[in-house]
Amino acid sequence: MSALARYFRHMGCEVAGYDRTETALTRALVQEGIPVIYTDDFDLVKTEFRVADSETLIVFTPALPGDLSLLSRFREQGHILHKRAEVLGLISQGQYTIAVAGTHGKTTTSSLIAHILTDTGYGCSAFLGGITTNYGTNTLFGDNKVLVVEADEYDRSFLTLHPDIAILTSADADHLDIYGDQSQLHDSFRLFLAQVSPQGKRIIHEGLPFDYDISYSGDQVGQVHASHIKIVDGSYYFDYVSDQYAIEAIRLGIPGKHNVSNAVAAITVALELGIDPHAIKAALASFAGVKRRFEYIVNNKQHVYIDDYAHHPAELKAFLGSVRELYPHKKLTLVFQPHLYSRTRDFMAQFAEELGQVDTLLLMDIYPARELPIPGVDSAVLLDQISGPEKHLLSAEAIKEYVKANKPEVLLTAGAGNIDQLVQVLKEVLRDG
Repeated sequence: MSALARYFRHMGCEVAGYDRTETALTRALVQEGIPVIYTDDFDLVKTEFRVADSETLIVFTPALPGDLSLLSRFREQGHILHKRAEVLGLISQGQYTIAVAGTHGKTTTSSLIAHILTDTGYGCSAFLGGITTNYGTNTLFGDNKVLVVEADEYDRSFLTLHPDIAILTSADADHLDIYGDQSQLHDSFRLFLAQVSPQGKRIIHEGLPFDYDISYSGDQVGQVHASHIKIVDGSYYFDYVSDQYAIEAIRLGIPGKHNVSNAVAAITVALELGIDPHAIKAALASFAGVKRRFEYIVNNKQHVYIDDYAHHPAELKAFLGSVRELYPHKKLTLVFQPHLYSRTRDFMAQFAEELGQVDTLLLMDIYPARELPIPGVDSAVLLDQISGPEKHLLSAEAIKEYVKANKPEVLLTAGAGNIDQLVQVLKEVLRDG
């Protein structure tokens, strides 16, 4: 949503918005000239936005709770409300569109692609799902007609897109409140892939049950893949291998073995566009990552603190596995905030298994987002199912005190709710210690 706000502001439109809470991102929007309100009160909406006319566009995300009074009041005024994905689909029309889909990995992969295209001088515009460290934004504006977008499967949003290149990074069961089961989710992915232009390319992670033009992986399988993966001084190095290309000793500017796979997909897209392999290699080395995607908050001799957006068991497995690979002999302390009652219910056993892999677990209450509580589903129930680590169910304030008292050698935070508001607090606790 913030990327769309920045796009319309860039196009010369007056833009304003609502969010549930004030964050660093909303403060940045305000500084850029986009006012934001934090109360569900139609009287706070600027007068020029209230009147329904051809010059006013109201855009919303389905992640909003359905009982938000602002939505009802806009409809009462005669506005036709447009979903975020619908507007993104309209913007993409007439542009060469590279769309990255998948239940996880899409933000980093789309950001990698956008960075390669920008850094090499090829150019692109981009709507990304996270704040890129290189550019300090989730929106890029290029001079050509090439667009990189993150294609969101939630609520079948990505079906508004008709890409020229589609990348599918993963298809684990998720959003079962929308899809019911994994087979319906896969049906939606098939519909998305069927919308790729006739001359386009479908670049699919090896092992996924979908038709593809190119299969890829970070594990020496697939038509294109990584080989000779190694860690040197905390950085990942690998070779890119395909029938046409062999790019050796690529240094990836971000950590995490799962990101090697994401980089292979990004390289494949860049090569399809005809970008020079040497320029691609240089761009990957300079990629500084995305906020809240394996982001180092503190990294010194005393402490390592990494923050990640992981909120699905598969994402936690990849995140924690990469941390273990980098720090095999250190104790891991994880602060985790479950996201959504329905996701916690649907994957209770898988969450318990992955959360049991750390040495100390500090579990927070479930972040409800758009949902009402589900009887019998809460963090205490999840905690009871986790075996192995020292474990505690704590408030944000209690977590701060725990970290202050224990000063973990490797501290991790993960989740998609408001856990990001803890990051600066915990950083200061470790820094002061």
